[in-house]
Amino acid sequence: MSRSSKKGPFVDTNLSKKVEKGMGNKENPIKTWARSSQLPPEFVGKYFQVYNGHVFLDVFVTEDMVGHRLGEFVPTRTFRGHGEVVKRTLDKT
Repeated sequence: MSRSSKKGPFVDTNLSKKVEKGMGNKENPIKTWARSSQLPPEFVGKYFQVYNGHVFLDVFVTEDMVGHRLGEFVPTRTFRGHGEVVKRTLDKT
């Protein structure tokens, strides 16, 4: 179920305050746990480090990301393949 349009998009207040202060450059990215926060146009060109449950991963916000959530760009699971191929021999003794 989507959020009501009269409420507007959810943007974490701490993130918006940090962007207004001028943080979010490449040397000083904004570290956050707010994966559910939507990306407004003011965040374009900023650097974030988003927590995926294990480590902080770097995200650079572009114009195409506006309206999406921060958590969409940081995967929480690591795909390691569909299993190892095991070659078996038939023993006919």
